[in-house]
This record gives sequence, C-alpha cells and structure tokens, in this order.
Amino acid sequence: MLDATKSLVQVDRAIVSDPTPSSEPSPESNADDATIRAHRAKPDFRLKLREVPHKPGVYLMRDRFNRVIYVGKARDLKKRVSQYFMPSRRMTADPKTRALLESIWDLEWHTVFSEPEALLLEGKLIKEYRPRYNVSFRDDKRFLLVKVDVREQWPRFRLTRMRIDDGALYFGPFVHSGALRQTMAFLRKKFGVLTFGRGSPSERELKSSTYQVPLRLADLSEEEYRQRVELAGDFLDGKSKEHLDDLELEMRAAAAKLDFERAAEIRNMLDDLRKTTAHTRKFTRLSLPSTVNPEDDIVLLCDALRLPRVPRHMECFDISNISSTYIVASMVCFRDGVPDKESYRKYRITSTNGQNDFASMAEVVRRRYSRVLKESATRARARQKTLDESAPIIGERDDSGAWIDLEASQEETLEGARRAGANLPDLIIVDGGKGQLSSACGELQRLGLHEIPIIGLAKEFEEIYRPGISEPLALPHSNGGLRLLQRIRDEAHRFANEYHQLLLKRRVAESILDDCPGVSKTRKKLLLSTFGSVARLRQATQEEIAAVDGVSARLAGEILEFLSKRD
Repeated sequence: MLDATKSLVQVDRAIVSDPTPSSEPSPESNADDATIRAHRAKPDFRLKLREVPHKPGVYLMRDRFNRVIYVGKARDLKKRVSQYFMPSRRMTADPKTRALLESIWDLEWHTVFSEPEALLLEGKLIKEYRPRYNVSFRDDKRFLLVKVDVREQWPRFRLTRMRIDDGALYFGPFVHSGALRQTMAFLRKKFGVLTFGRGSPSERELKSSTYQVPLRLADLSEEEYRQRVELAGDFLDGKSKEHLDDLELEMRAAAAKLDFERAAEIRNMLDDLRKTTAHTRKFTRLSLPSTVNPEDDIVLLCDALRLPRVPRHMECFDISNISSTYIVASMVCFRDGVPDKESYRKYRITSTNGQNDFASMAEVVRRRYSRVLKESATRARARQKTLDESAPIIGERDDSGAWIDLEASQEETLEGARRAGANLPDLIIVDGGKGQLSSACGELQRLGLHEIPIIGLAKEFEEIYRPGISEPLALPHSNGGLRLLQRIRDEAHRFANEYHQLLLKRRVAESILDDCPGVSKTRKKLLLSTFGSVARLRQATQEEIAAVDGVSARLAGEILEFLSKRD
C-alpha cells in the first residue's frame, strides 16, 4: 500500500514538473491518468443539485472512472434526484442502493418534453451503456411498433418490436402497450381496417360484419379499403384531433343523459387514444446528448484514416432499393460532427434497371458532384462577367449532361475546384464495401475530383474500405471516429428509407386511373365522386361515363377499354 502511494505521488510530481502533454500519450500515461481520477476526492453534490430543473427527463450517474453505472427517468428531475442525496436515504436504503450511492462520483441530466419521452430516452441509454445497477431494459426487448405492409393486397395493422427495411410503414414506438392495444381495437371499429393476422382476409372476414371490422369487406373495393388504411395511418401519426373531439362530445352527451357507465368507458378510451397519438420524439443515437463528442470524434477519425486535413465537412451516400418499384438514394451532410439538415439531398434513381447498388451509387455520386461543379462554374462565370462584361463564355457538357466551365476549372485538381468556389467535402462516405466504393471512385475520377478522400463503410462487420488498399480497416467499436461514421451512415440510411416510404405511401393513395391515358387529376376526381369507386366505374356504360363533365364519348370508351385490360 505504501508503494502504491509513493508511485501516485511520483505521478503527481511528474505532471507538475512537465506541464506540456505529449501529442501521443503512451498506454502507461493513460493508466496513470485513470489512477489519478480513481483517487481524487469524492465531489460534493450540493451545489450541483441546485441546478437540477423541475422538468421531466433522464439522469445518469457515473463512477470515479467516468463509467455510467445507473440511468433513471423522472417526471420531476429535481425531486427525484435530490432523494438520492438525503442523509436519511443511506440508513433506509437496501444494500444495492447503498452500494450505488457509494459509487456515485458524477451526475448529469437531460430534460425532455414529457414523461413518455423520458421513458423512451431512458431505454435507449440503458441499452447503449448497460449500467451495472440497472435491471430494466438490459435485454433485447423493445417498445411496440405498428407495422403496415402496403404491398399486401389487403394491408393489416400488426404489432411488432423490430423495425426492418422491408418496405412496410411503421408507426411508433409506443410507450403504453395497453393503450396501444385499445387503440388498435378503435381502428378496427372506426376505420374498418384489419388488424393482426396475415395475408388476404378469409371468407369469414370478408362476409362477417362483426368479426374484426363492423362492416362487410366484401362490399368494399381494394381502392376503398386502401383509403381506409391511409386514414387509420394518419390517425396513428397524430392527425386525430377531429376524432378525439367527436368522442369527447359523445362522452359529455352520455353524462348529460346520466349514462355514467358509458361516459366512463368513453373517458378511458379517450385516455388511451391520447397516450397513443400524442407527439413523441423518436430518440436515436444522434439525439443522445451524452454519447456524442463531435470535436473529439472528428480528430480521432482524422488520425485513424490519416487524412490530410480534419474532416469538418463530410457527405455520406446510401441507396434504398427495398423493391424495384422505387430505387432512391440519399446524401446527408455533417459539419463539425453534427448533421447539417439544410444540405441533405434525396434522389430518384433513373438510369438503373432493377436492383443494382453499384450503378445506383455511381449515378448519385455523378449527379451530386456534377451539380456542385456546375454551381461553382456559374458563380465563377458571374464573377468574371462582373469584371469584364465582354468576356466570352467557354464551356462544354460532360457525359451526364452537367455543364463544366473550362475557365473556372483550368486546374483539374481538388484545390483548383475549391478555389473556383466548389462546395466540396473533406471526406466522402459510401454505405457499402468494395463494389460501391469502386463505383463512386470511378465517377470522381471522371469529374477530376479523385483527390477527395473517400471511404466505404461495410455494415456487416463495420469495416472501412479505402481506395487502393485491399485489406479493410477495422477500428475498435469504442473508437469515437468509428462511432461518428456509424452515426453518419445511420442518418443517411434513415433519410433514404424515409423518402422510400414516402413514395410508397403516395402509391397507396394513387388510383389505377392515374395510369389511364387522357384522365387528368381533375377528371379522376370527377369520375370517382360520380361513381364512388373504380369497381362501380367498371360496371358503368359508355354513355353514363360520357355524361360526366369533361369526358367525351371517345374518352369514355378508352376508359372502359383500359379498365377491361386491368382486370
């Protein structure tokens, strides 16, 4: 014990005598720093407790090694956290709580808007840190989601705990599982949609007006049912005020008639529906304030990749091709380690037939940086014209059709493009391995931007691929640089999937008449309002269709012929 004390004093003296830190600390110095932190005096929390607000949120407790040992939530942070440090708490606490109190060396908190948000954030933090004194949320169990597979002939609303990239629509997560199940029952009765189960409705579901939904599905067309699905989805998305107001009026009417049992039943339903449809932020790694240190992560990434400059401006590309119906891509931008959402871009892939990640990646990289060069060339040309109105415009178009100003890009180097005003990143990231990276590098080479650092991040093992190097780089999962790459990649993935689901949702609202030649949006609305559905339109005669405003006899015949081919 005496030897350990002497070594600690020697470490303190060494720090005082040499105040200039080394640029690359050795493992021994890191161990000494940990030893110093471990032997520092336990802080007094009385001043810190005065700063804790009376707001909902989560709190994190750390030990002397700065490890998170407990995560909790509270409706009132000040009241909840202050209880831990009351003198009487140590005397009445159980052994586990006393051990926690002895281990607390630091405290932090993060406020949210509501108690359900605090519960969501608490679960995310516990799953990430896995604190030793927490029991709940340490397993793989997640909050409930509602899944609607719009590719099914009769989409159903089902409960799930996993969000996967399968082209379906997902709503949630929802904190109150009981309230969510009551809401699902409300969706069946109010909107007449199917819940639970799989596949097309059975004969019993189609013909019965009491099983699952209080109407006969056999009387509905697929288009009419999909409209109901869209309305129910909007309700889960929070567009529920009108329906909730109607229920409240019904509750008040029941109370006025002294039917208190019915009024109480509606009141309980209203509580469940409000819990389910209340706006709640969805916390991800990007929104966990205690897990991100952007400045440090950027420096660590720069060192790991041996970049020529600190990557203050990074752009990441991702392809979403869940189905061949829509193939989309996203580009997200991070500046100084945080998202710059104003610079996000989304793309519909147009030159690729079928699912081809390599060709899709080449197209989106080409379109992105061709446009950047074009914009910088336009600005350079405007500056030149300001100086000399008689200056000729010299330029040409590349293979993709983008305009390249030869005067603004005489130097085919990265620095030359930047001097011309091109808003180019310090690092490009593509979601994928060697194939996606090679496709992107080929397009950069054609544009004269091959000097921009570029990497590929493979999802399976989180390996980093670099041009010209066959072996991937595998960083430790605790490395802040890798975590920064993961945040950027996950954000690009989220943005691409969000756009993909938006297109699919629009597809749900589309009618078969959108593909009929000669039928505009106005005519489509008139036809559907006149006949009610496409199924009834099929049964109409040519004369009946021609009686609609704006529809000639010839067009009516073409509509019937078109519908007959789409049976």
